Amino acid sequence: MSKTHCIASTALAALLAFSAALPATAAPHHKAAAKPTASKPAAAPVKPPEDQILAVINGQVLTQRDVDNRAKLFVLSTGLPISPEIMGRMRGQIIHQLIDERLKTQEILKLHINVEPEQIAGAIANIEQRNGMPKNALRDRLASDGVSLTTLIDQIRVQIGWMQVLREKLGEEGRITATQISQREQALQAEQGRAQYFMSEIFVPVADPRHDENELTFTKTIISQLREGAPFPIVAAQFSQAQSALDGGSMGWVQEDNLDPQVVSIVRQMPIGAISNPIQVAGGFVIATVQSKRVVGKQMGTQLDLRQAFFPFDTPLNPQNPTEQQRAALQKATTAVQTVHSCDAMEALNKSLGEKRPGNPGSQILERLMPQMKSVLESLPPNKVSRPLVSMDGIALLMVCNRQQKNLAQQSPSEIADQLMNERVEQASRQLQRDLQRRAIIEMRPAAKATN
Repeated sequence: MSKTHCIASTALAALLAFSAALPATAAPHHKAAAKPTASKPAAAPVKPPEDQILAVINGQVLTQRDVDNRAKLFVLSTGLPISPEIMGRMRGQIIHQLIDERLKTQEILKLHINVEPEQIAGAIANIEQRNGMPKNALRDRLASDGVSLTTLIDQIRVQIGWMQVLREKLGEEGRITATQISQREQALQAEQGRAQYFMSEIFVPVADPRHDENELTFTKTIISQLREGAPFPIVAAQFSQAQSALDGGSMGWVQEDNLDPQVVSIVRQMPIGAISNPIQVAGGFVIATVQSKRVVGKQMGTQLDLRQAFFPFDTPLNPQNPTEQQRAALQKATTAVQTVHSCDAMEALNKSLGEKRPGNPGSQILERLMPQMKSVLESLPPNKVSRPLVSMDGIALLMVCNRQQKNLAQQSPSEIADQLMNERVEQASRQLQRDLQRRAIIEMRPAAKATN
């Protein structure tokens, strides 16, 4: 259960980790008439009523309000100005996703799986903590942007509950044995010298391969948003129907034998960080991105053991007009650069500042850090405090406690066990979703096909 909660919380943390203030939605552009006429002005498009029923899933209704709230959450979390036209093209897939969530919820209830309020509250608190938010700030932020907190709670509940469903369905098959780990280790040794990819995916299922126009249009729309800058983990968490969506679409390191042949032929040619065109595979379309490539069995890197202290600002920083509190925070950080000389002291300092960010952010791989962060840390001696790193919400100080060269391609037994479990969970999830859809009675209303 702790593993499941961690995965769901990580995915949902990714959902808002990159979010910015909600931008104004682009207004539709209308050409001015050449000259006024006596005819009645065209009526503005009528927004469907919020309680309009779009579908009935085994007796449970899906309304326009449900779709609107999910669309608002997507816009808020991407931080991009998304036009009504684009949201209209995405509407069908949002409806499809919400139908799948209704089916999952019904299965969760059927198996009497209870997602405790404490689990949901813990996931929300984890999101707030990872983003340096005070308690209840997330509730207030969503409310100020017109997004019901229930929309996020429902996503958390389904993700946590569905993982518990899969664990029950797998039963004994969900146990990874030492023999199975050993067999995978031997397989990896046999593949030494072959390519391996650290990649992420978004999977868009296709119900009827003979008529995949809607899904293909949706996939192309998502790709255009990703190429405009929408964060891949957020979009994957919102729309991917693969279990990797729980981790922002990340598949970790995968070998070519574990990928569809169509995906392999594309990722071999892809530059790092690129977004693929739609890749047609059995059951749907895949959008892929590759963060790194390596040869199985060998990839040397620098592993850093870090500590940090964070001096929070009371209000967002205006660089042209910092407040007295912000000036004082900078003075304290500058003093700490000269007076702190150990990792224990850094952790103690961070605790005294309220621990708005974790004092121990965990081991980091230098080569995988953002260029700005890499430039700060690559030449920083152990037990030496970095220069103050100023952001809109505060000032961070970093310290390297230890650095060591490591063969990053060597997977530990626990990493292999996680990979084997993820593969089984993914297979079980797709099979169970197909079974639920096949047995379901789904009544689609005419309004579900209408555009906003």
